[in-house]
Amino acid sequence: MELKNLTHVSEFFLLGLSDDLELQPLLLGLFLSMYLVAMLGNMLIILTVSSDSRLHTPMYFFLCSLSLVDICFISTTVPKMIEMTHSRVISYGGCLTQMCSLILFGCMDGMLLTVMAYDRFVAICHPLHYSATMNSHLCCFLVLVSFFMSLLESQLHNLMLLQITCCKDVNISNFFCDPSQLLHLACSDTFTNNIVMYFVVAIFGGIPLTGIFCSYYKIVSSILRVPAIGGKYKAFSTCGSHLSVVCLFYGTSIGGYLGSALLPSTSKDVVASVMYTVVTPI
Repeated sequence: MELKNLTHVSEFFLLGLSDDLELQPLLLGLFLSMYLVAMLGNMLIILTVSSDSRLHTPMYFFLCSLSLVDICFISTTVPKMIEMTHSRVISYGGCLTQMCSLILFGCMDGMLLTVMAYDRFVAICHPLHYSATMNSHLCCFLVLVSFFMSLLESQLHNLMLLQITCCKDVNISNFFCDPSQLLHLACSDTFTNNIVMYFVVAIFGGIPLTGIFCSYYKIVSSILRVPAIGGKYKAFSTCGSHLSVVCLFYGTSIGGYLGSALLPSTSKDVVASVMYTVVTPI
């Protein structure tokens, strides 16, 4: 079999969600609607928080940051998915750009969810010190750290994929360029690349997830000590939506990565990809 370096491959072919031509208009309408809802909803959050001085608090600052990242996150996949009704070809440069952007904003999503969990931990467990602890300097610092850590992870994945060799004609069994899918297409030995990639994912995904678990362990322990039922309900209600997004985002993304580690993308992996790249921003 003829081999060619990945940097010499000019384009890839995205297989998408379905080959059924009758389903294409339905999928186009569905994902276009979801994209518009996600864009409109997140923009309204940003505009509302920006225009109301009463919402200029750390919790809403992080929520605005998350909304901005989600707008970028969903914009890396859905526009190309909509374009796939006409062409499923993506250039090499476009594939790498999409992959780096997806990892950057996906990792930053996870980092910001961790920061928001810490914010709720301070607010519930140390309410008297909340204003002093979550000052504007710390909030900006946490967002900047989240961005640079996410940028580092995306560049590490990019460097790994630049080292592999793959076949001349390649099909990607998904609707976007994913590092694990590109490694499955390689004709050269990718054992080391796989080990490094999943080690990087474990570090950049495991540490934030551990931080969320620790924060919520402290939060739940603190809430259970509250004597009033109304106080418990109020505390849980402030964390409910955040915890739901955490479970959806991490549950589907971890499932997708574990599935692709064992086998090339199946229909279940594609559904998991839709959940964490499209549904979570909504």
